[in-house]
Amino acid sequence: MFTPVLHSVSYSAAWPGQAFLPIPEFLAKARELGFGAVALVGKAPHVSPAAYSKEERLALKARIADEGLHLAALMGYTDFTCGMRRPGIPSGEMNALYIAQLCELCADLGCGSLRVFTGYRLDDVAYDLQYGEVIRGLRLAAKYADDFGVTLLLQNHHDIAAHFKEFAWLLRELDHPRIKAAFDCWAVWLQGARGEQLRQAVREIAPWLAFTTVADYKVMPQFTYRPDHVHYAPCTPALTRATAPGEGELDYGAFFEGLREVGYRGPVAYEMCAPLEGGGQIENLDRTARIFLQFLEGHRREG
Repeated sequence: MFTPVLHSVSYSAAWPGQAFLPIPEFLAKARELGFGAVALVGKAPHVSPAAYSKEERLALKARIADEGLHLAALMGYTDFTCGMRRPGIPSGEMNALYIAQLCELCADLGCGSLRVFTGYRLDDVAYDLQYGEVIRGLRLAAKYADDFGVTLLLQNHHDIAAHFKEFAWLLRELDHPRIKAAFDCWAVWLQGARGEQLRQAVREIAPWLAFTTVADYKVMPQFTYRPDHVHYAPCTPALTRATAPGEGELDYGAFFEGLREVGYRGPVAYEMCAPLEGGGQIENLDRTARIFLQFLEGHRREG
């Protein structure tokens, strides 16, 4: 059975005009909406390891339990290639140390999973050097994760190993029991996968699959007026905007069919992490979160 999870980034004012809820209010909101599990942003303005003392961590753990919620994952924000334009900057090591702090925070909160990213691609640095730095950083991070009994959920989000074929290659090369996949439909779909290829992507990642996040989008072509041609020139890429799950263009039918085929029944998180159709006010965020619960229930019944 899929477990619905509400990601706190949805109420973190991450995008202009988006409402903000402090963590205690977010937890109450998740319970009010009908969620049994949450994922918490592992940075300011939500749960930064630099800002939470041991006492505050214990209080947060108790507050989560008091709300009747399960902390499915802490969400880290890593970029293992961020300093590679400058010789001598240990990007992998720096990010691994941030992960170590997050793993300690996970342990204090009684959470066994930490979402992490690979790295953004730098056009002026050789790709294999960047890939190698990601490998080195993740291997070091996995040692810290092992120390705290935490599993790293590597999400197909950043440029390095963004495509599912290279993502599987990376996971196979890492070959570490503390590194699993947080594999999402929206990244694969935006890269061009449809139908059977989406199902194939799920099958490819199935050996590591431990988490997935739902977000749905509408893709809007953009144009620039050219008065010299009395015409419009297309802009590349097109504009992408978030909408309620099931109301966008992503092929979640094929993706969830793939999940059922490989026997996945784990966490399915929902995030509103882009400008959202209808606006970022609390009422619209709540409405969309409720639609996600109906959306996921529909996919449960199909299974």
